[in-house]
Amino acid sequence: MLAAVADTHTAIWYLFGSDALSEIAKQTIEEAAKDGFNVGVSALSLAEIVYLSEKQRISSETLRRLTDTLANPEAVLTEIPLDSQIVKSMQDIPRADIPDLPDRVIAATGLYFDVPVITRDAKIQAADVKTIW
Repeated sequence: MLAAVADTHTAIWYLFGSDALSEIAKQTIEEAAKDGFNVGVSALSLAEIVYLSEKQRISSETLRRLTDTLANPEAVLTEIPLDSQIVKSMQDIPRADIPDLPDRVIAATGLYFDVPVITRDAKIQAADVKTIW
């Protein structure tokens, strides 16, 4: 069962134990794991990681580490495919509110599954989407 959706940076910061991850975000992920729930990571986050790595904004190791984690059925993080239902949910989020495509897909994923998005992104937090930070 899905407890929340992590945005791209949240997933990266969680994997690498970064101090950039808020205490509430970290607790949410850890409690989900303890209670046998998952935190979703949009498949689009994987594409975003490739893009950010190619621009040398993040380590090329990031993709390998996340895909290894997502391949582990015991891991709290689980991959959420981008499908037509999530795409339809994007229509419920005005493009003016969240103009960045990856952020809008991630927000729509949370909306579709009716779970909060773990994000520090101010535009997602200001939109009509449940968030945790």
